[in-house]
Order: sequence, then structure tokens, then C-alpha cells
Amino acid sequence: MSKLLLVRHGDTEANSAERYWGCSDVRLSASGIRQAERLRQRLSDEKIDAVYSSNLSRALVTAQTIASEHQLEVIACPELSEIDFGKFEGLSFAEVRQLYPEVAKLWAERNPSLEFPGGESLDGFGKRVSQFLNRLEKRSSEGTILVVAHSGSLRVLVCRLLGIGLQHRWHFRLDLASLSILDTYPQGAILALLNDVSHLR
Repeated sequence: MSKLLLVRHGDTEANSAERYWGCSDVRLSASGIRQAERLRQRLSDEKIDAVYSSNLSRALVTAQTIASEHQLEVIACPELSEIDFGKFEGLSFAEVRQLYPEVAKLWAERNPSLEFPGGESLDGFGKRVSQFLNRLEKRSSEGTILVVAHSGSLRVLVCRLLGIGLQHRWHFRLDLASLSILDTYPQGAILALLNDVSHLR
């Protein structure tokens, strides 16, 4: 069995909760750094064997903060970065709806054919993130692996590992600095914990 610890990065200086910051390399805020430290404390008793992270700094610093407790190097993985929102980057949904009403309608409908103007398509994003699973397959089936990334990329991984369609990724949420856990076996994966933020209280 392999245990996957899936962590979403902490809060950022750019207000991650209200605006689309996909591939923009925004930094953790002071609050986000504290959240990463809470995660480090939460996972201090885990025997972590490897740490993978999105190459964007908000995820990378979160991962490095946790990994420092375990004397592990963080492996940066571009395929784990958040979706490229293109011209949506930095906008709120209200602004997107005003500037790009037709695209906003597809986005609200979660239409799989959606392609962000100047950015990625939902389908292309899913395929890119799924490439990360090739890294995991090359590892031993034993051990505990920490993966730090973004809401979008982590939801793709959860769907892929559980064998459910990517259209279902909208049916669950992953909050900032949350922890989710999957136990993986040759026959498939079991979701043991989803979107836990008890360490932040």
C-alpha cells in the first residue's frame, strides 16, 4: 500500500479565494505561511518518504515548510501547477462574466469543452495533471508520499486515482491548507480523508 497525503497550498497575498490565480506565481501571505507551519506540525509524526510539489511558489514554499521537519528535498513538478486561466488570470468571476459572458457561461456550466482565452482547456489541463501519475507508478508501491498543489490539480488527481470521471471534480472542494489522504493499492485507491482543516483551528 502507498499512502498519499494531498495538501493544498496556504493562503496568498493575492486573495486566492476570490480571484483566479492559476499559473500566476503569487506568493504565500503571512497567514499562508502560518497555515503551512500548522501543516508541518500536523504531519510531523508521519514517516514521509518523498515530497512532490507544483513548481509555483505558493505550493513550493508550503511543501518546503512541511518537508523541513523530515529533512526531505522537494521535487518540483510543472505538471502539478494550476490551470492556466489565460486572460482570466487575476479576475473575479463577476469581472469574467462582464468581460467574457459567453466563456463565463461555459465555465458556470462546467462545460468540458471550455478553453480559457489565451490559456488552457479543461481537457488539456486534466491530461497534463494526469501525467503526474506516471511519476508515482515508477516509485515503490510502499511508503507515504506528500503532494502539495492546487485545488484544480488535486481534484484531478483524486478523480483519476478513484477511477471516476473528471466531470465529478466539481462535486467536492479543497480549502486552502487542507489535507486529504488516499490509500492506494494495485486494485485502486480508497479515500480516507477529504478536505480536513482541523489543524487550522
